[in-house]
Amino acid sequence: MVSLIVNGARREIDAPTDEPLAYVLRNRLGLPGTKVACGLEQCGACLVTVDGECRYACTLPVGECADRSVTTVEGLGGDGLHPVQRALLDFNAAQCGYCLSGILVRAAALFDADPAPSPAQIREALAPQLCRCGAQPRVLRALETLARDAASQEGRP
Repeated sequence: MVSLIVNGARREIDAPTDEPLAYVLRNRLGLPGTKVACGLEQCGACLVTVDGECRYACTLPVGECADRSVTTVEGLGGDGLHPVQRALLDFNAAQCGYCLSGILVRAAALFDADPAPSPAQIREALAPQLCRCGAQPRVLRALETLARDAASQEGRP
């Protein structure tokens, strides 16, 4: 048994400790937002946060997450939408959506650390995320607008 805190709720999972977290989330906990694509930490579709740090769930053994807090795309906004989720919806920034959960998790981590990151910080943060369908320019535009709006509310230039 492995005990995790997933999206704020403690979960006891009967799984081998070397089973990848992505499979536990999808197949044992019914959280399909965490995608499994490359299985090699190359695309970012499987991204989650573990104690606030972005981690690739496709290779992360669930045993390494014991008694730690795991947040998936389903848990980003708590009871509502996270501001980055709202921004991407407002800009219709998704196309196929396969990479989107990883992009949202990474962007949420960035905006949680700094609600008004620069365009360069946004691009740098999202650089590891692979988007093949071409939606990334809209994603960047949505996040840059969100950051600009936050900066103006804070009185930043």
